[in-house]
Amino acid sequence: MRRTSLRLLTALALLCAGLSCLAQSTKATAWHAATEEELRSLIPARAPAISERIETEFRTASGITDGKGHFVAGVVMITAGYSAEGKYSHFFITQVPLHIGQATLAPGNYLFGWTRAQGSDVLKVHFYYAVNGNPVGDVDAHRDLSASRVESFRIWPPADKSVIQIGRFTFPYGLSATDK
Repeated sequence: MRRTSLRLLTALALLCAGLSCLAQSTKATAWHAATEEELRSLIPARAPAISERIETEFRTASGITDGKGHFVAGVVMITAGYSAEGKYSHFFITQVPLHIGQATLAPGNYLFGWTRAQGSDVLKVHFYYAVNGNPVGDVDAHRDLSASRVESFRIWPPADKSVIQIGRFTFPYGLSATDK
């Protein structure tokens, strides 16, 4: 009887250890927040914005990774004194196809800025190609009443919210079906 109990406990311990390894393996390949070190290797100190290189504010950097070398990240640019002032506010990088509003962003570098209608709780976010400033598409960012804090910029992992946050406002994004 004692031997059977011991075997049962051993089998149960091995099963639990196996499930734990499986859970960690799954988590490592799921999209999750990028570390500061990963962001530092990805976010440029000066973002290429058409013909200029605009300083970025790293403390606002945010991104996600699939743990397999693919990232989606962005950062606030310090645009005072540049031609981008008032038009672009963020530098954005995606290494996988991304759906934002009606637009699909191919892997590459983008700029975006936003406008707000007087008295509105909606921001109109405008995306542009970083290389030439040509428009890519727009998306509406709505005031997120569930946001517990104001963020300069944050990309939430798809398992959490699948939104990009600017201040108190968020807009949804989607990863391509092969990158989920």
